Amino acid sequence: MKLTTTAAKALVLPPGTKDKTFWDDELGGFGLRLREGGSRNWVVQYDLGGKSRRVTLGSTSLLDIGTARAKAKGMLAQVRLGGDPATDKHTRRAQAAETFGALLPRYLIANQGEWRPQSFKQVERRLQKLARPLHPLPLTSINRRTISGLIADIAESNGPTAATNAHGTLSGYFSWLMREGLLDQSPMLHSNKPKPRPGRARVPTEDELRAMWSALTDGDDYSDIVKLVILTACRRSEIGDLRWDEVDLDGALIELPASRMKNGRPHVIPLSEPALAILRRRQRIGDYVFGRSGRVGFQGWSARRKALDAAIGGSRPDWVLHDFRRLASTVMHDRLGIQPHIVERVLAHVGHQAGVAGAYNKAEYLVERRRALARWADHVLALVEGRESKVVSLSA
Repeated sequence: MKLTTTAAKALVLPPGTKDKTFWDDELGGFGLRLREGGSRNWVVQYDLGGKSRRVTLGSTSLLDIGTARAKAKGMLAQVRLGGDPATDKHTRRAQAAETFGALLPRYLIANQGEWRPQSFKQVERRLQKLARPLHPLPLTSINRRTISGLIADIAESNGPTAATNAHGTLSGYFSWLMREGLLDQSPMLHSNKPKPRPGRARVPTEDELRAMWSALTDGDDYSDIVKLVILTACRRSEIGDLRWDEVDLDGALIELPASRMKNGRPHVIPLSEPALAILRRRQRIGDYVFGRSGRVGFQGWSARRKALDAAIGGSRPDWVLHDFRRLASTVMHDRLGIQPHIVERVLAHVGHQAGVAGAYNKAEYLVERRRALARWADHVLALVEGRESKVVSLSA
């Protein structure tokens, strides 16, 4: 019989039958499938490679017979041209399930060992938080326009630096998806990369150092971290995530593993007396020197910086903690007479030990670095206490 709207409505399952398909006499392969329970779906069936394949077009409540018949004609024409609608439908369903967010855990687990712990936290945050609008989207639906909109939103809400970093992290994720065979082309290809802010070159003034130090409180996590960052010329993550097993109080040393260093090399930090005194006052409550629980490092950077700004008073000081590494380097070079290669080792820069020179020069200069940091610490304390420094300028 020819399937029509009237004929389709009149069709019922024969007694004792749970599933039956009624085929259209006019369009071979087009039919209406009735199942026990009341479902009524348009279907198309075809042979390919000696096997019959069937595709459900949709229910009669959603598709009228004219639309269903047109879809069936299109699929049967596709088969005559060598296509396989059933496989195509399965592929589309699989791709729809392969969303940005669904595959993200797999990416993070597969690549976690490639990053330093701090770098992994940053990558995870960008993909989990900043890229959250992409999470429900199938990979194949994400294009350059989608990426451009997301990056613009990040730049507006978090600033250009965050947008630049997010762009790089997304590029890494989509490149991995391509290598896994989950994408044919990355939507990051030819996408505009935000222009980063110029690198900071500002050196805090002595008045700023004095004002900031005076606003800190002894024994407070953040205050102790800031003081140690200044006294050791370390990066904030190196001190904020410091573990007790990295601290040697008897030897007056901090020994950071390669996994925690930006240059991927282990770093030994001689502790001056003021720095050592701060660590000796700390109470051990877990694996980490700083942080409420002792199970993770310090977390409250933003809130505590705002509180420090308020304590200092006036307009927000134009400095970040990293600027004090630049101050330490400048003073060591210009006022304390520390040789440049010693300053580079204090700052854990590869510097003179890069390339061929580094293949032969493995010197740690530990004695010289201890002397340099002692002079720097005395200079800092003399400045904040309003007294003359005891050290004199001489080559280390």
